[in-house]
Amino acid sequence: MIAFVTGPVAALAPTTAVIEVGGVGMAVQCTPTTIAGLRTGEQARLATSLVVREDSLTLYGFADDDERQVFELLQTASGVGPRLAQAMLGVHSPDALRTAFATGDEKALTAVPGIGKKGAQKLLLELKDKLGAPLGSSGLVGAQRVAAGPAPWSEQLAAALIGLGYASREADAAVEAVAPQAEAALAAGGSAPVPQLLRAALQTLSRTR
Repeated sequence: MIAFVTGPVAALAPTTAVIEVGGVGMAVQCTPTTIAGLRTGEQARLATSLVVREDSLTLYGFADDDERQVFELLQTASGVGPRLAQAMLGVHSPDALRTAFATGDEKALTAVPGIGKKGAQKLLLELKDKLGAPLGSSGLVGAQRVAAGPAPWSEQLAAALIGLGYASREADAAVEAVAPQAEAALAAGGSAPVPQLLRAALQTLSRTR
C-alpha cells in the first residue's frame, strides 16, 4: 500500500494532482477542496489510498490521514466504491459526515451526487456506528454550516480556481457566474455541489479567455 506521497506539485487539474516522487509523476485523484490547498511548484504531502482493479491502479489523495480513513470506511458499505466515497468527501468534511451519520441526517447525504433518498437511508443503517463521533465543531452540516459564516462553497471554489492558476479576479467572477446554480441547490434543501460547480466555473473561464 502507498500510504502517502511527498514531493513538488508538478501539475494540477480539477480532480487530479501530479506529485513528482523520485523523478516520477504520480497522478493522484483528489477532491476540489484538497486541490485548493496545493500550488504548482510547491512541496506537498498527501495521504493516499491505492485502489486496485483488474484493469487499473488508481491512487486517491487526501489532505490528511483522517480524511483517508473516512474514505476507506465509507467503502465498507455495500454499493459504495471509491468514486462515491470521494464524492461524499468532496461535499462534506470528515467531521460533517460523522455528524450526519451520528444524527441520521438523510438530507446531508442526499446532497451528494449519486445518493438518493433510499441510498441515504441504507447508508445510515450500515455506517452509523463505523465512522465514530465527530472530532470537533467542523462537523456542522447543512444549514448550520451556512449560518456559521460566508457560504463555504464559494470559498472552496475560489481557492480551487486560484490553486489551478487563475487570478483572484477571474476566480471571483467565475464564482459569481455559478452562484445561481449553487443557490438553487441550497434552496432545494441540499448543499452546493462543489465538484459540479468547479466544472461549470472552468467552462465559464474557458469562454472568457
